[in-house]
Amino acid sequence: MALAERWLATRFNRPGHDIIDHYTYAIVSDGDLQEGVAAEAASLAGTLGLGKLILIYDDNQISIEGDTDIAFLEDVPRRFTAYGWQVTESIDGNDIDAVASAIDDARADTSRPSLVVCRTVIGYGSPNKAGTGGVHGAPLGDDEVALTREQLHWPYPESFTVPGEVREYLTKAVERGRGQQSDWDNTLSSYRENFPSEALRLQDALNGALAPGWSSGLSGLFDDGRAISTREASGKVMNAISDAVPNLIGGSADLAPSTLTILNSEGHIGPGNFDGRNLHFGVREHAMGAVANGIAVHGGAIPYASTFLIFSDYLRPALRLSALMEQRVIYVFTHDSIALGEDGPTHQPVEHLMSLRAMPGLVVIRPADATETAVAWQAALERTEGPTALALSRQNLPVLDRETLAPAHDASRGGYTLWESEGSDPQVIIIATGAEVHTALEAARTLDSEGIATRLVSMPSWELFDEQPKEYRDAVLPPSNRTRLSVEAGATNGWARYVGLDGASIGMSTFGASAPGGVLLEQFGFTAARVVEEARNLVNGG
Repeated sequence: MALAERWLATRFNRPGHDIIDHYTYAIVSDGDLQEGVAAEAASLAGTLGLGKLILIYDDNQISIEGDTDIAFLEDVPRRFTAYGWQVTESIDGNDIDAVASAIDDARADTSRPSLVVCRTVIGYGSPNKAGTGGVHGAPLGDDEVALTREQLHWPYPESFTVPGEVREYLTKAVERGRGQQSDWDNTLSSYRENFPSEALRLQDALNGALAPGWSSGLSGLFDDGRAISTREASGKVMNAISDAVPNLIGGSADLAPSTLTILNSEGHIGPGNFDGRNLHFGVREHAMGAVANGIAVHGGAIPYASTFLIFSDYLRPALRLSALMEQRVIYVFTHDSIALGEDGPTHQPVEHLMSLRAMPGLVVIRPADATETAVAWQAALERTEGPTALALSRQNLPVLDRETLAPAHDASRGGYTLWESEGSDPQVIIIATGAEVHTALEAARTLDSEGIATRLVSMPSWELFDEQPKEYRDAVLPPSNRTRLSVEAGATNGWARYVGLDGASIGMSTFGASAPGGVLLEQFGFTAARVVEEARNLVNGG
């Protein structure tokens, strides 16, 4: 969130018109600072010098299991100092003046993020449970609540009582807020008068709007017909739309030369420099996803985050929150199968596509070629109610000949008939995704030459296909045709929903191996000959 504030301020503020100007605060606990993602994010914040980020550390030294010293003895202030933060230590969390003064000091240093360490007592006021793990995750109980009221001299026996003088005091915040809102509205009016074009761009950015005709740069992008990996095609798409989508911002976890996610005409965000649109997250996948969420929630930018598909494991909690919060975050996952080759099974995703498809609210798109990749990006950017994950190939793939095949824009429906035999209903339907579509297309044409009427369905996205009207889905996959075969270089769990109990699936049931990608595909059975054989068996009732 603090990064989004700095980026928007750099892009839109003008002398005398600080239209974007706020601090970002978080109250954090002992448990929060034990999490690995906190270390990743704090390290990045210190590196970037996000001086308007202020953490108030509720240091009560208690966790669910008891005193934190059973598992957490590190010197947190020294750790954050090493990250490049300003640290204020040993503030009494019940001394409001001391806390306020520490926050003022933190606000005064805009070159470094700040950590204000407040010593507190968990369950303050409880005579028997204060300062213990017993109050961390469980209610006090009626007897202890009564004793706590006595110790705090709280004269109200009813639960959730808000005394009139408290309500009156807190209501002042409403009036103060109205005044601040009025001041900002006046600033915005002046900004609009003096910088009308910037004001329109800012409003569009905050609304997450895409400019009319933003995707026009994609027309004819791959007309040269050159074989190209979908990761490279993705990079070409990103750069083709970069000017038309100026609020697209993101980067990778130290893999940009491989994921090909650099916006070539844009600058790079780094320490003290927030002018560009290319972020460098370092080897911090979890924080990358979390930062992308923060940018999306803040508003004003459309974030993307990139790494190898295998490393989606490292950021999965953040991705799940993208879906839970329904945020428009685009995840660019490359090296999407065993075809990545010699890096071997530690880097070759097998179960990952199915694992991501199991996540509610996430749309997964695995395009078959460059033209489907362009459609995938368009779908991802136009989807505002949740995240999208693009699964992209390392290996080069032919650009599908749309003169003889279905148009690429049909891919926006998640699944479509790419090719089929002429003159008769299909005897077998082959459903494929990604690179395996090309293998399946070769097999389908072979089957057709043998007199077996075949339909090939390219299904880049289960989720988008499932959103289509039943009439459309039944037209692509007629319920009366139960002879179906799926082909995907990944785990087969879940394909039964499309191929049915009478169908079959070609996929992975083991981890991969270290060898050239082409060798692996052949050895694991991702060949046209294998697809033809399996389809024949289905047709013949085998």
